[in-house]
Amino acid sequence: MSNKRVLVTGGAGFIGSNLTDALIARGYKVTILDNLSTGEKENINPAAVFIKGDIKNPEDIEKCFENKIDAIFHIAGCASTIKSFDDPTMDLLTNTLGTVNMINAAIKHNVDRFEYASSMTSYGIPEKLPVKETFNTRPIAYYGITKYSGERYVLATGLRTDLPFKFNATAFRMFNVYGRRQSLTNPYQGVVSIFIGNVIRNEQVTIFGDGIQSRDYVHISDVANAWIGALENPRAYGEVFNLGSGIRISVNDLVGYILKAMNKTKKEYKIVYKDARPGDQRHMQADISKAAKLLKWKPKMKFENGMKDVMDWAKEVYGK
Repeated sequence: MSNKRVLVTGGAGFIGSNLTDALIARGYKVTILDNLSTGEKENINPAAVFIKGDIKNPEDIEKCFENKIDAIFHIAGCASTIKSFDDPTMDLLTNTLGTVNMINAAIKHNVDRFEYASSMTSYGIPEKLPVKETFNTRPIAYYGITKYSGERYVLATGLRTDLPFKFNATAFRMFNVYGRRQSLTNPYQGVVSIFIGNVIRNEQVTIFGDGIQSRDYVHISDVANAWIGALENPRAYGEVFNLGSGIRISVNDLVGYILKAMNKTKKEYKIVYKDARPGDQRHMQADISKAAKLLKWKPKMKFENGMKDVMDWAKEVYGK
């Protein structure tokens, strides 16, 4: 599909802008739709067509189809578990209705390839670890409910037989994605960048829970490889895939790693522990064998190398 055009929603954000860069580097043309609520103009690749607009507004979406679109990477959405409890209506309108709007536009304009950014929060409290795609999906956060409902809309559309074309959909349940351009100041998105931002600014680190809770961290470059690798792969059609590293790291160990890399120690640094927040999953770890089998994908970035990369970038941002 190289030289074809991909519409990337949320293309000015952390994940979307990195995927845009990777697409363009591989010869694809890209149109970006982003309302810049959390995305940044400086993240936008100059080779992309940028349309400022909101997925909640079908009129904005329509502007993206002045150029023929061959595939849609739907990444835009509200992306905070805790904020979803503060404003569940906005989560519903953006993550679920916004996804339906994108599906309707794809059908209207005969776009037969659709990839969707789902979430590990779809699983809720997992039956056991590592988590397989076949496990029960019982999200406990409003955010997870809206992301999972969006996933179901996307995959159910792929099962429709009344459309004039086959709607080839793929959903990626992404675990803790980290890397360059993840916000160093947004307290609701990306625990890796939140902690790095705290330490580089000499602020206290706040851990919600006892710190023993663990997560599966996957580098943005590996995520981009999976999304683009699935684009023309028929084995990905109609499927959902976990995207993680398959390795679990505790929050305490994550903070310790960042402090050590910044030449600081836990003893001298102020770390505050607060009560766990609603919707938090105690432990998460992805079983990535399905992606390995069907997509021939496996993460290449070792955690240590990925963390060095993002911390080097953070130091550049702050001029340190």
